[in-house]
Amino acid sequence: MKKDLTAVEAKYEAQKIAFGPMYFQSVIAMRDLGILQFISEHRKGVTTEKIVESLPVSEYAITLLLEAAEIIGVVDVEDGIVKISKTGFFLLKDEMTRVNMNFMNDVCYLGAKNMTQSFVKGKPEGLKVLGDWPTIYEGLSILPEPAKTSWFEFDHYYSDNAFPEALKIVFKKKPKMLFDIGGNTGKWSFACCDYNADVRIKILDLPVQLRVAKANAKARGLTDRIGFHAIDLLDPAQQIPQGADVIWMSQFLDCFSEEQIVQILENACHAASEGTTIFILEPFFDNQNYPAAHYSLVATSLYFTIMANGNSKMYRLEVMKKLASKAGLEVVETYPLIGDSYHTILECRKRASL
Repeated sequence: MKKDLTAVEAKYEAQKIAFGPMYFQSVIAMRDLGILQFISEHRKGVTTEKIVESLPVSEYAITLLLEAAEIIGVVDVEDGIVKISKTGFFLLKDEMTRVNMNFMNDVCYLGAKNMTQSFVKGKPEGLKVLGDWPTIYEGLSILPEPAKTSWFEFDHYYSDNAFPEALKIVFKKKPKMLFDIGGNTGKWSFACCDYNADVRIKILDLPVQLRVAKANAKARGLTDRIGFHAIDLLDPAQQIPQGADVIWMSQFLDCFSEEQIVQILENACHAASEGTTIFILEPFFDNQNYPAAHYSLVATSLYFTIMANGNSKMYRLEVMKKLASKAGLEVVETYPLIGDSYHTILECRKRASL
């Protein structure tokens, strides 16, 4: 339950928002200049003078950054001794925080100023700072660095942790043919091949993405087990082929609006036979154990607005179930927060009446 703030407290919270971009960049600077790492190596603390003597950074820069870091709780300063705080430790050492910070800094930061226009136009107006594409998906394989690395690290961090438990669920009935919808670089398909020696895979994605997946499959010697099908699922004339035992969508549907999700799921429903299982894996923001995950996922929705496509978001669990039902699917099983991840799997089948 949120506490009632006094006027003074509320005004302070408002200033945190007003100056938030400055403090964010101050932490990036402290990390990239090695200041935060140096402080963390001195568990008993270190003086400002020692930091200045030891690093090729000016006293001016170190002084200002330490003042900012103390204000936001990244370091603790007492009697002239600087120590890294618990918050600072997570900023420096925690993988989730590292991935999120790089994603915000390298992919989203410069484009964020275009958020208002993105909402007004329904297009990712911030994407122009990275390239000239209608959505980020056409440009993923050719994003400039460091945005490309940070984007894929972000995407993989929020999917790879789910793979071990997801594989157990998907292969309960030993499917022979699996369609990986929006297969991206092919990581899920490769994990399936490692998990089950008999399964055959078909990756369905945009042509630009399939080029990367094909190269990766060739490098792993998997071209005899993995096929490829170029498709733009926003084009209603392009149909998902039939013949899958499993149709798999991992962190795919959050890339689309509700109307587009229904269109894609209807396409999958038409391609499915009575024996086809459709799996939807998503990190639903209202179905998380920790506030940090909820906070991060809601922020990710704003990335979709300014950088990705202008009309998608992270969804609530019940919203996705309703969209699946609207598309003619029945959710037969829900696997919440599988393994050590933020993800829920919806196991769906075509409704018998269809």
